[in-house]
Amino acid sequence: MPEAPVAQKVRKFRGQVFVDWDRCKGCGFCIEFCPPKVLAFSDNFNDHGYHPPYLAKEDACTGCDLCGLYCPDFAIFGVRVAMPIESTIVNQQSPISNRKS
Repeated sequence: MPEAPVAQKVRKFRGQVFVDWDRCKGCGFCIEFCPPKVLAFSDNFNDHGYHPPYLAKEDACTGCDLCGLYCPDFAIFGVRVAMPIESTIVNQQSPISNRKS
């Protein structure tokens, strides 16, 4: 039995994360609870001597803002940003569209 075709999922938005380096104390809650695991500790220190997080995998971020919900210091938040229309269009062609009558 042939497998059913799988529709390609089109992303209409991408996630973006904002970090307030001065507020972050490097607890790591945002990194631990990020569902797509896109955050990582920075190699750089902030003014208080902590390693704040950064967005390591920009393309995989969904903008769900769980990082902001778990942050005890309100040092991070995520948002969803609409993608340009031309990047969301997928060229899909039906397999029977080229059939002659």
